[in-house]
Amino acid sequence: MTATPVARDDRPGEPTGVLARGTDLQLNHYGTARLPFACVGGRGLELDVVDLDPARRGRRLRLLDASAGYASATLGGGHPVVRAALARGTGVGNVTDELGSLERAALLDRLLGPDGLWTAHFPVGNYHVSGRNSGSEGNELALRLVLESRFDGRRLRHHPGKERRDTVLAFQGAWHGWTGGLVPLLNRRYYRAGLPTPEAAGPYGVRVDHLPFGDPDALADYFAASADRLLAVVVEPIQGDAGILAPPPGYLRDLARRCTAAGVLLVADEVLTFAKTGDWFAMRDADGPVPTDITVIGKFLGMGAVSTSMVIARRELAVRSSGAVTTSDLRPLNCAVIRDGIEHIAAEGLLQDSADLGAHLTEHLDHALVDDHPDVFTEVRGTGAMLGVELSAAAADRIGELRSALIEAGVYAEFMAGAGKRSGGRRYVHPTLRIVLPLNATASQAHEIVDRVAAGARALR
Repeated sequence: MTATPVARDDRPGEPTGVLARGTDLQLNHYGTARLPFACVGGRGLELDVVDLDPARRGRRLRLLDASAGYASATLGGGHPVVRAALARGTGVGNVTDELGSLERAALLDRLLGPDGLWTAHFPVGNYHVSGRNSGSEGNELALRLVLESRFDGRRLRHHPGKERRDTVLAFQGAWHGWTGGLVPLLNRRYYRAGLPTPEAAGPYGVRVDHLPFGDPDALADYFAASADRLLAVVVEPIQGDAGILAPPPGYLRDLARRCTAAGVLLVADEVLTFAKTGDWFAMRDADGPVPTDITVIGKFLGMGAVSTSMVIARRELAVRSSGAVTTSDLRPLNCAVIRDGIEHIAAEGLLQDSADLGAHLTEHLDHALVDDHPDVFTEVRGTGAMLGVELSAAAADRIGELRSALIEAGVYAEFMAGAGKRSGGRRYVHPTLRIVLPLNATASQAHEIVDRVAAGARALR
């Protein structure tokens, strides 16, 4: 990696001046000073970045992106398949969901029709699909489907026997989105304090309970005590924001069996995990796919080029008339990008490639980061294209410094919040460096990222 300074260029109207002023005009989502860098180009895993710090304005750096653009850049930046799909998609019509679309029909038939790529998870004829702009919107629709399942939209009253079904179960450390309907599913106080909560009283009230994730005994006890009031369970098959935490073998299947036996809907939030674990879906184990009533996918689905999500739900789950209409329900352009990208992934065997690379990379991360820098990193977790390296307590207090050190070492990376303090004597989980690589990343690129992260860790001392 080279960091080649260039002449300062901050005259009014020139690129660095525009970048600095325009960046300042964007709402700062993070509560701290934003990183003083702006991307001006890139391809694959490389980002061309300009330094906006007044003392270094105009300095150029070329970074390797270990974040895959919030875990959404499936094939990296500027991939020819994605570029061609975008060009093709502008000429296939611009209809809403009110009219059929050849692109939409071809995509859904390829995924869920006879001989579809995803029929092992979603048997033919048993599911239907809706599209949304983002993972949060997809999870909002999933929650709406859950609530509508107890309600007779024609008679405007509960379905008989559903009057007591007023509870949604979520998990400690979960992340499902920032929108109003989803915040109650997050158990951490910081995410919820000062924001409205769902009305628990009244005939259509909703309660949210939280369990420790991956604890079979806690799950069994909860179902024994509360299954008669339970309407749905919402689960990430691997918790992302909590620090890339996977449940023990058999946990997800046990959860699905309990939901089926108790007449409880199971919602899988696979927005983050989609196509990152060596298979299309992470809701599976050694015995095959784990059945769900609703599955939400996103991020990698849009190939890094369009923001999109899908909600795949059993056909009997629906909403009242017009209750799910949206401007963005599987528009033809999005469908063209998704279909071409998925065909490329399948044809090139990229899911298996990413799984093999992830297994190899886990060993390298364990040696190069955890063993060599125990003052900064403590544990490697994850699978396939989605890995996490937990920080030490000392390093967790210096994330800002560490991010800057990583950028100077030539790598851009994200940090997940970690699960924090957990109930039942479970250990504290500190913030975690998330490494998400495109499915077509090479071993040499992965090794280079790890080497640069190690260099950043050395500079932190």
